[in-house]
Amino acid sequence: MRVAVAEDGALFRQGLVMLLEAAGHEVVACEAGGDPLVAQLSRIPADVALLDIRMPPEPDGGLVTAEKLRAAHPDMGLLFLSHYAESHYLMRILEIGTEGIGYRLKEKVGSVEVLSDTLTRIAAGEIVIEPELAKRLVERPRSDKRDLVATLSERERDVLKLMAEGRSNNGIASTLYVSGKAVEKHVANIFDKLGLQADTSANHRRVLAVLQYLRSQRGDG
Repeated sequence: MRVAVAEDGALFRQGLVMLLEAAGHEVVACEAGGDPLVAQLSRIPADVALLDIRMPPEPDGGLVTAEKLRAAHPDMGLLFLSHYAESHYLMRILEIGTEGIGYRLKEKVGSVEVLSDTLTRIAAGEIVIEPELAKRLVERPRSDKRDLVATLSERERDVLKLMAEGRSNNGIASTLYVSGKAVEKHVANIFDKLGLQADTSANHRRVLAVLQYLRSQRGDG
């Protein structure tokens, strides 16, 4: 696929380019900051843009750049890279979009296989969240008894974690070694316990379930 890169660290930027090219992707633009990338992509089409969260034009320039790119190119996938798995970053990312978007740790995308899998899923319209972040958030429920997520069973929490990673029902079933029917039942229970009514699409309710949990974790660090 055609990939654009914005990363202010020269060494990591060149490493990304090498990985992408080794995987057979075409790097159509490579910049040290967001504004030059936005200018480049106004002339050159790309399937996915890789963005460092902390880069020019400001400390969180990757997020600002993404907002501009999503507005100008709604179908372009966005992959955010960071040294840190932070829930407040994830909340802002999901406010930018809930399709064709991802947030991964830099240290976890250092192989052709992982990077290509992440890009393929984003290009297909999925949400890809760093498993470490999803796991930490889902397994650290607040003590507040009013937190609806606290009503989930351990298995439902496992399913929600995998939903937060952007996995499909089939993907969840394979990971947990259960049937697709069992996953469907767990997902339905999650929607019911979180008060997500069936008046929206299943995909949208999946996103709302993850967002509801993340919002419940704000302030926990």
